[in-house]
Amino acid sequence: MTARLLVRAILAQTQAEIRLTIKRGESVLVTVIIPVTLLIFFASARFLPASERRIDSLLAATISLAVISTGLVSLGIATAYERYYGVLKRLGATPLPRWGLVAAKILSILVLEVGQCALLVGIAAAFYGWRPHGSVLLAALLLILGTAAFAGLGMAMAGSLRAEATLAGANALFLFFLLLGGLYVPLDRFPGLVSSLITILPSSALADAVRAALGGKSPTAASLAVLTAWAVCAPLVAARTFRWE
Repeated sequence: MTARLLVRAILAQTQAEIRLTIKRGESVLVTVIIPVTLLIFFASARFLPASERRIDSLLAATISLAVISTGLVSLGIATAYERYYGVLKRLGATPLPRWGLVAAKILSILVLEVGQCALLVGIAAAFYGWRPHGSVLLAALLLILGTAAFAGLGMAMAGSLRAEATLAGANALFLFFLLLGGLYVPLDRFPGLVSSLITILPSSALADAVRAALGGKSPTAASLAVLTAWAVCAPLVAARTFRWE
């Protein structure tokens, strides 16, 4: 297959992935309703200290959570069941390579995340007074890295585990990242060793980097290094280990 035909095949698969995702009701729950509900809940929770209800920090955490829910949970589970039902086996008979399928699915997730981010930013601005005072472009680049990391994780699970195992594992990881991934709970609330371990998670690195970018600061070198490492390694593992059936 020539490079031009390969690009066209990847773009066509990307369009198909977007249409399928929009049609799945469970995807709407995971990618839209849960992040929006958590943003509103934490921003309105008067029992939390004011320092933990700052909309800048909550918005960065929720956007990061939206990336996790879309790339890891929605994409991973949907792909696992496509593999289980033989859909991917038919794709494997086409000239589209494994890495092309991974690329198409990650591109589709990026497109969907534009809508997610627009919705979350709109709610934060309209109801909680959020105003941009950092680098939106830098935040967008960081979200691309985060998408590659979590979509890579989702595809790696979907391409090597049974559908039921992917379903359980993706949901378990989502809850783990939500509760212990450095998103909403500050790292200083955890014991020293646990806090250090959390800093090497992609969730913590993404949230910290986006929080800094939206706050007008430069992300730390450690956060960038961790996030970049996950963004490179996870898709590579997915592309190398992915099985069509």
